[in-house]
Amino acid sequence: MYYVGLDIHQRSTSVEILDCNGKLVKRGEWKLPWPQLADQLKKEAPAPFAVCFEASCGYGFLYEQFSAVAQQVKAAHPGSLRLIYKSKRKNNRVDAGKLARLLYLDAVPSVYVPGRETRLWRQTIEFRQTLLTRLVTLKNQIRASLRERGIAAPKGLWTVKGATWFKTQGEIDDAWALRRDLLIEELSELRKKIKRVELQLKSMSSPRPGVALLMTIPGIGPRTAEALAAYIDNANRFSSIRKAGSYFGWDPCQDASADKNRLGHITRDGPATVRKLMVEAAWQGVRRSLTIKAFYDRVTRNDPDRKKIAIVATAHYMTRVAVSMLKSGEVWREDPRVAKDAGEKQTDSTGHALGGSAPKPPPRKPLPPVEGQSE
Repeated sequence: MYYVGLDIHQRSTSVEILDCNGKLVKRGEWKLPWPQLADQLKKEAPAPFAVCFEASCGYGFLYEQFSAVAQQVKAAHPGSLRLIYKSKRKNNRVDAGKLARLLYLDAVPSVYVPGRETRLWRQTIEFRQTLLTRLVTLKNQIRASLRERGIAAPKGLWTVKGATWFKTQGEIDDAWALRRDLLIEELSELRKKIKRVELQLKSMSSPRPGVALLMTIPGIGPRTAEALAAYIDNANRFSSIRKAGSYFGWDPCQDASADKNRLGHITRDGPATVRKLMVEAAWQGVRRSLTIKAFYDRVTRNDPDRKKIAIVATAHYMTRVAVSMLKSGEVWREDPRVAKDAGEKQTDSTGHALGGSAPKPPPRKPLPPVEGQSE
């Protein structure tokens, strides 16, 4: 087996090939477009060979191209390549050699590469998030334009009635009216684009049963469910539920030495889109589910300063539950112990339910007549 390390850039690729003993066989630089790299690799590298390259933008396309000609392909996690990024001497040739040596030693911190359809699904989800970010920016610009003229924005500004009201503002000032009209046009176009993307997402997620399964979790809607399902992809690739939480960046940073163990903020590894959607879903889950609210209250400890910590922990908990559900194929079920405790708290010592209609008081006995007054 020969081991090939590739440091790939847009216009050039550095390559280093090692033999089965880890000795250098060939080193060079190819100035070729990406579609031609696999054919050049097949010509230059002795068979059979394994390939290692750094995962970056377009790594899925490269993985498919190299898989057609190589015996084994590994995409290295860029954030875990300390051998490269902590080095005082770093260039393309050196990086390619280090990737080849990591592959030879079987020490590559590889990443999971999903299939082509899943990658397209993820890209569409991220594109929708990009459009939503533009929409929020545009709405802020509209509010700022009204504030500049001292105009108070009414409630329901983003409804049809609010848009009609906004069109009537600033008729005297031509420059401001032009800005207003362009903002309204861009707002309408963005909404149309988002609807088109959501229709595409619906067609991509409808044949996948995992999305419907995840929507049984209180607080999780179709957009959050499809993002979870797309990034989890194959739930069985996680050997434990805790590794799923680590994949999405929910685990806290840890600095432990001897008897000291300091836990910091979450690592924020993995897809930020899923974390954002899951935090929003966690707030809804706290309102809709006794089980989720019990978990949230347990982390909060009746301390208002711990609300943010608790909601992140709740989102982490819901993510692990989602992975477990995809593994088992079971729908969401409320914890019966939580429901029982909630039922006991809602009853007083007399057995009457609290929060409902109060029991009717017993009829009062008539008071005896007061002296000097008629009955």
